[in-house]
Amino acid sequence: MRLLFLYFILISAMESSAQLTPYEISGKTETATYDQVIKHYEALAKKYSQARLLTYGTTDFGKPLHLLVLSKDKVFTPIEIKKLSKRVLLINNGIHPGEPEGIDASMLLATDLLKANLIPKDVVICIVPIYNIDGSFNRTSTSRANQNGPLAYGFRGNSKNYDLNRDFIKSDSKNSWAFQEIFNTWQPEVFVDTHTSNGADYQYTMTLIPTQKDKLNPILADYMTVKMIPALYAEMKKIGYEMTPYVNSVEETPDAGITGFLESPRYSTGYTTLHNTIGFMPETHMLKAYDKRVDATYKFLQTYVDLVARDAKLIGENKTKADAAVSEQMDFPVEWKLDEKTFEMFYFKGFAAKQKPSAVSGIDRLYYDRNEPYTKPIKYWNNFIASTIVTKPVAYIIPQAWTKVIELLKLNQVKMTQLHSNKKLDVELYYIDDYKTDAKPFEGHYLHSAVKLKSAQQQVQFYTGDYVVYVNQPTNRYIVETLEPQAVDSFFNWNFFDSILSMKEHFSAYVFEDTAAELLRKDPELKKRLQEEKLKNKELAKSAEAQLDFVYKNSAYFEKTFNRYPIARLLKDNQ
Repeated sequence: MRLLFLYFILISAMESSAQLTPYEISGKTETATYDQVIKHYEALAKKYSQARLLTYGTTDFGKPLHLLVLSKDKVFTPIEIKKLSKRVLLINNGIHPGEPEGIDASMLLATDLLKANLIPKDVVICIVPIYNIDGSFNRTSTSRANQNGPLAYGFRGNSKNYDLNRDFIKSDSKNSWAFQEIFNTWQPEVFVDTHTSNGADYQYTMTLIPTQKDKLNPILADYMTVKMIPALYAEMKKIGYEMTPYVNSVEETPDAGITGFLESPRYSTGYTTLHNTIGFMPETHMLKAYDKRVDATYKFLQTYVDLVARDAKLIGENKTKADAAVSEQMDFPVEWKLDEKTFEMFYFKGFAAKQKPSAVSGIDRLYYDRNEPYTKPIKYWNNFIASTIVTKPVAYIIPQAWTKVIELLKLNQVKMTQLHSNKKLDVELYYIDDYKTDAKPFEGHYLHSAVKLKSAQQQVQFYTGDYVVYVNQPTNRYIVETLEPQAVDSFFNWNFFDSILSMKEHFSAYVFEDTAAELLRKDPELKKRLQEEKLKNKELAKSAEAQLDFVYKNSAYFEKTFNRYPIARLLKDNQ
């Protein structure tokens, strides 16, 4: 009998040990590897019927993207979950694998919720174990030069050296396509993307970037700012992790104040905003001990679970209202600027910033004196004003040649129809009148910005199979902010349409001289315009080549598609 009792004690101990995470086994100094993470989640899914580990697509590293789903009543079909009016909380980890707190904290959270049977009835919890699988394999202890642990961790770039938190609109990586499949399949109401900060030193372990309130649909922004964020701050303070807004300093130190973070759709929470999902980017402080950062992240994730469970009905109602409002919305801000005149004061807990001679250069350098903590009011600028607003058309018409655009729209559940016959349609077209391009590549692209447009009403030939996108959908924000060239992260600004920015035909001057002379003889108005331009532009008056080019570009010989944005705006439904 005694031997049998000891046997059961041993088996129980082995089971308990098997449920420990690598982080716990290491004494809270190491983060789990990719293989350890997946093995742990596979074991949970095998042991607990309330867990299921799914895979989606593939990544640039050749492995699929995993998704752990926790469902109290064992329903794992997104359509059924929506019918049961359950909320979906999506937690994304390891987009920067050198910031791994969320990887370990999510493993702890999933294990504890399953062991104690504490998954909320009205919330389905979805966890991406490691998004940047590629970078997690590039494991060192030196790539995060300013970070205090863990002993080893992954690298920020993926196997194509992309920062995946700049890739959500352009989707150069397979990782992005797989993530967007997950996101648009499960349609979460709340999204959390775990990170670690860089920057100043201060007393807080946890900082927070919420979806920028001014960009979020007003129904959702009101709930987030009035109810959700205050509850998150209050609960974290109660459990010993008082928070601050992300410390985005206007000067070298936070003393002069901080600003809110304007996340455009290249970022995860900027992308999720386009779908009326409330997004959060918690950032633990890189100088705090790793075990404290994991513990803060674990408790913060549990706070999200509790809050979404508490407000499940309200969150669902708000999302439904926001989707309906966006479907009817006419005007869409596509560029923003910080309101520098409006700020609030809040008490910030920092450390005194001082100067001392550098041991490297001998020149004075900044340091923070942890022996002089302070609590004092600083300014917080967190209001953004729309600087460019676009009125939506009835529909956009996309020639079928632009396959990546079409595939991304489909991936994001944008409803489209196709023309069943060749048609000439009266549409509004943009001509790219001016733009700036970065001198150096950013994430594989020479980004455009400051786009200036000229619009023209034209009758254009479209063909069987071309796509029509009506702008009467909950996905309107995604449609407008990707297809309008002026939008910060438009497909145009990410170089999807650069082929239109160069001419395909030209002329030989000695041949076109006679043609140009004949054009001027037959067209007095053209001749008059040339003379007027010569009077205004001395350089043109002195250049025979420039005058010939002027005649060419104002004649029928000049290609109409040069600098013409290929996606048309249908202003009246005249199909």
